[in-house]
Amino acid sequence: MQADHQKIRHQLAIVKGQMEGIAKMVEEDAYCMDISNQILSAIAMLKNVNRAVISAHLEHCLKHAKPGEELDQKIKEVEALLSRMD
Repeated sequence: MQADHQKIRHQLAIVKGQMEGIAKMVEEDAYCMDISNQILSAIAMLKNVNRAVISAHLEHCLKHAKPGEELDQKIKEVEALLSRMD
């Protein structure tokens, strides 16, 4: 992976903390809307991390792929991934 590892790890640590906080909120029977807002926040952060990873893939893996079969395969991988995203 060619993304900024330190930045990605930091963002994932934040998401991990959010998830632990959400689990605690559930255990403590917090207000449903507060839990939902925290879940949406974690989802947004994961989407940002995913965009950074995909961007790095495009910048490195696709940009440096050999024309022909290798490049075609990488493009198909990106297309398949995009079809699974909301």
